[in-house]
Amino acid sequence: MDIESFKKNSKTAFLAELYIKLENEEADVKKMAAEDPTFAALAQDEFDNLNVQKESLMAQMQEIVAKDAVEDEFPNEIILEVRAGAGGDEAALFAEELATMYRKFAEHRGWTARVLDESKNSLGGYKEGSFEIRGRGVYKDMRFESGVHRIQRVPVTEKSGRVHTSTASVAVLPMRSRSTYEINPADIDMEFSRSGGAGGQNVNKVETAVRLIHKPTGIDVRCTSERSQSANREKAMQILRAKLEVAHEIETAKKHAAERKELVGTADRSEKIRTYNILQDRITDHRLKESWHNIQAIFAGDMDPIIESFHEKTELPPPSDD
Repeated sequence: MDIESFKKNSKTAFLAELYIKLENEEADVKKMAAEDPTFAALAQDEFDNLNVQKESLMAQMQEIVAKDAVEDEFPNEIILEVRAGAGGDEAALFAEELATMYRKFAEHRGWTARVLDESKNSLGGYKEGSFEIRGRGVYKDMRFESGVHRIQRVPVTEKSGRVHTSTASVAVLPMRSRSTYEINPADIDMEFSRSGGAGGQNVNKVETAVRLIHKPTGIDVRCTSERSQSANREKAMQILRAKLEVAHEIETAKKHAAERKELVGTADRSEKIRTYNILQDRITDHRLKESWHNIQAIFAGDMDPIIESFHEKTELPPPSDD
């Protein structure tokens, strides 16, 4: 990485300017030594001193850039989306349980979580919900949750005691500070609507909610969490860009699937990744082929055993059909 690159980086620009200043001082010393041979011995000491300072600045800049690269691969902010799948009201209730599990896990980790948009059914279950979660290591811990989650249990409304199977899909979108995905404004349709709320004088009177539709892919994003239309539009655009990046990464991974093992982190919403069997008090991850018990504790946010298992092994074969 050359000094011009460091100058363009806001985090290293000041150090880069100091580095250039030292280079200019070095050039002045060389000129003086060439014009006055008696200065040569003193000049060498000055060169050594300047080189030590330059090496120190270069090391600092490289460390900052390396740290940024790690944070860009594993950012400290994600968008978590949960959506009911097959199973009607029972699936919506399961989606709500998953959302609550993740929010409690976030609280356990000391992260912050807030609702960006949500749509509920009459029983309080989630048709779909979108959440912003921020905190150190959030994407590193949560990146394996994308995919189809399945629950097997007897619903409260089931009088015959028959076990039902319902599904909900989860998507984890890393919110990277430096995006390489360019979106053509002509490819976006934008819609505005009134945000729902818990009451108050200004609720539902101003069209602050924003929905963006990316016409080439059909991907859409809705944001209602911010107070102004412009803020919701900006947040929605960030989420749309993240969705398109993830879709591109998944497509790229599929193209190379025959050449290497699939990474767990490439799972999308179409892949079944985990089953929650309530009667047997067992959660099974089909990628790890590993199970855990005490479902209620895990639903209450104690996901550490699952997360730790993924940290121990990150490169795995594709999900099975069992």
